[in-house]
Amino acid sequence: MSRKIAEIKALLAEMKDESDPRLTEILTDERKGVQQAVNTFQKRINAQKRLAQLFEEKNIYEKNARANGAKFIAGIDEVGRGPLAGPVVASAVILDEKSQILGLNDSKQLSEKKREELFAEIQEKALAIGIGIVSPEVIDTINILEATKLAMKQAIEKLTISPDFLLIDALTLDLPIEQEKIIKGDMKSNSIAAASIVAKVTRDNMMKEYAKKYPYYAFENNAGYGTKAHLEGIREHGITPIHRKSFEPIKSFV
Repeated sequence: MSRKIAEIKALLAEMKDESDPRLTEILTDERKGVQQAVNTFQKRINAQKRLAQLFEEKNIYEKNARANGAKFIAGIDEVGRGPLAGPVVASAVILDEKSQILGLNDSKQLSEKKREELFAEIQEKALAIGIGIVSPEVIDTINILEATKLAMKQAIEKLTISPDFLLIDALTLDLPIEQEKIIKGDMKSNSIAAASIVAKVTRDNMMKEYAKKYPYYAFENNAGYGTKAHLEGIREHGITPIHRKSFEPIKSFV
């Protein structure tokens, strides 16, 4: 007796790849609904294969570092250099070379939903995660570039495993650890991409909390960047304690 199409769809949804023995019988079913379900399944599997291939391509820097003797490689990235309000947040992530996290990319290229999903997976699978947060007051004191480097150093210090190699997005740090600067590293390295996602989700969540305290600036939507709603809020209500007073658009309100 043939399985119901709904049952076959459920089976296909369970299958992780084309080696599943249950697939053989399903492929012989000529019903249109079954063939459509098989087509959907194959598209999903092909998409996973493409993501797996991309993961391997973005693992080249990590592989090179391991080939040269590194064991614990930390990817480092930051978010929040450009906003007018809020902290700069950096993250350092040491991925497990035995695990794949498919879909890692520059956090700005991902939807909020996808970032949240990957953030949870990174927390589950990474060997270590460190987060550094530098306040607007410190940014105003030492400038945003130095604040970014400080946040990165803090993130490295908070790792529960000491890294022996650093992959850093576009910067170098004065630390006694071998490192490699990679321009647009969050698009080229899985470790840096993971750090990018952790930093962005962390900072976005912080800005959503600030939005509750300071409701006139749309921080929940703009994360502190100088959007129209944010600038209107400044004109109407002035600046808040989390605004960066050294940034040009804010100076006239200080």
